[in-house]
Amino acid sequence: MSESIYSWNNLLFGIYPYLCLSVFVIGSWMRFDREQYGWTSASSQLLSNSGMRLASNLFHIGVIGIFFGHLVGLLAPYAIWGTIGLSSLGKQNIAMYGGGFLGILCLIGGAMLLWRRLTNPRILATSRKSDIFILIWVLITLTFGLATTFTTAHHASLGSADTMMAMAQWAKSIVLFSPKPELVANVEMVFRIHLTFGLTLFLLFPFTRLVHIWSFPIGYLNRSYQIVRTKRRTA
Repeated sequence: MSESIYSWNNLLFGIYPYLCLSVFVIGSWMRFDREQYGWTSASSQLLSNSGMRLASNLFHIGVIGIFFGHLVGLLAPYAIWGTIGLSSLGKQNIAMYGGGFLGILCLIGGAMLLWRRLTNPRILATSRKSDIFILIWVLITLTFGLATTFTTAHHASLGSADTMMAMAQWAKSIVLFSPKPELVANVEMVFRIHLTFGLTLFLLFPFTRLVHIWSFPIGYLNRSYQIVRTKRRTA
């Protein structure tokens, strides 16, 4: 690896994660402190309910599943997997098929939401540029994430889980404040692009409607959808 590429790798996967996480935490706190009236998902259901339920459910189920899948898959100690008799290849297969399924759900739902936002004049008129931008960014991140499953499938066919283990070790090194960017220096480019887009989501988070995630109530999944009724004149 040339010195220039090595320096970029250290910047992106050794320093950039802490920049993103710092902005994520401090920016979210400042947003809550100064703009509580903007601390909302700004639902557009009132403007148009067509296709909202299906698109929103697919998108949110996919996002929540992917988030916790990454959290557990990357940060859980290897001893846990050994205790339940799951090998590195077995864990990789679960991540590949499970993550791929959730990613497809999320991609379909997100694409439906984006199409709805861009083609419905009423919703488009009330949309902020950041609403459209962040949705596109999430979809691009998802696309690269799904692209990694093909590379992972190739690794699995060779009986290798080295890339998955390297990514997990890198994530743990970041969390433990002992960054080891060299762990991902030699993984395929598609993984590094996906990582970069994923990290940037944390950087963008405080400046978009994504902040409403912090207000996620425990009973959210069991809540009923808001029913919007219009007044119609009767003869």
